[in-house]
Amino acid sequence: MEVGIDSFAAAYTESSRAVAPADRMRELVEEIEHADRVGLDVFGIGEHHRPEYLDSAPAMILAAAAARTSRIRLTSAVTVLSAADPVRVFQQFATLDLLSQGRAEMVVGRGSSIEAFPLFGFRLEDYDDLFAEKLDLLLEIREHERVEWSGKFRPALTGQGVYPRPVQHPLPIWLGVGGTPHSFARAGALGLPLMVAIIGGEPRRFRPLVDLYRETGARFGHAPDRLKVGVHALGYVADTTQEAADAFFPGYARAVTDVGKERGWPPATRAGFDAQRGPNGALLIGSPDEVVEKIHRHSEALGGISRITFQMNVTSLPHAALMRAIELVGAKVAPALHQALATR
Repeated sequence: MEVGIDSFAAAYTESSRAVAPADRMRELVEEIEHADRVGLDVFGIGEHHRPEYLDSAPAMILAAAAARTSRIRLTSAVTVLSAADPVRVFQQFATLDLLSQGRAEMVVGRGSSIEAFPLFGFRLEDYDDLFAEKLDLLLEIREHERVEWSGKFRPALTGQGVYPRPVQHPLPIWLGVGGTPHSFARAGALGLPLMVAIIGGEPRRFRPLVDLYRETGARFGHAPDRLKVGVHALGYVADTTQEAADAFFPGYARAVTDVGKERGWPPATRAGFDAQRGPNGALLIGSPDEVVEKIHRHSEALGGISRITFQMNVTSLPHAALMRAIELVGAKVAPALHQALATR
């Protein structure tokens, strides 16, 4: 099982917003460098276009990290493909692949926030049609250097070449999904690895959707080893469970409550947070041993997963706390998960 970190470069609390954006960006690159040094497999950068985030150009952040790392894979988490030009997205990540000597990936999705649509001149009513068409074009570009393609939302390509070409062929593209059956079936039909965002509830409720993904992939003739399942989860590791919970909750409550105002969620409570930290809840928060056990339960509930990524910074924890958590994940969590896989 691959183990990694995702970051949205978020600042939700007054103390985190008081840190200058340039300093926050420097700290983020240091966190990626540290993740590489302690042996983690992957680091992902999200994409948002709001004042509390600094990740509107994830490929730029990952390119900076590529120059300071040597082995960790560098990915988006996720690229909002519906509001992007697939040609430019491919060019950016192909360039990242060259800079990193073959370590680039992307996770593409429709995006759970809508601010990119009016910003780039797209209609929210076209949400799913935009994604389906742009994913088709992106996969065509990945497969062919010269592309002939036509669609509804973008001028046709009539044999133009798309450059540069990446080191990896094919450049890894994961499909990021939430909870709609159509998204899981689409990933299976295309034979794309699946990244499931599980930020609340019980992960086992996703099992029918993961089964749909695998069944659809098999029906379309894709080998089981192509049908990888990853999980993106809110998580934080500290030396003790109590330390992890007490450090994570204040920022979690602020972030969930702020986002919830837009989406109709109730305010976050400590009781609800503690329930989500329980054996069957989605949150990966605790000591290294506790988190390892919980990831095993998640994997069993979903029929096996290939990658787990921790989203830690949405709670605006201080840089030193994130560095310590990354160290613990690298020193204790990842080796235990790798060892379990080797034993099986």
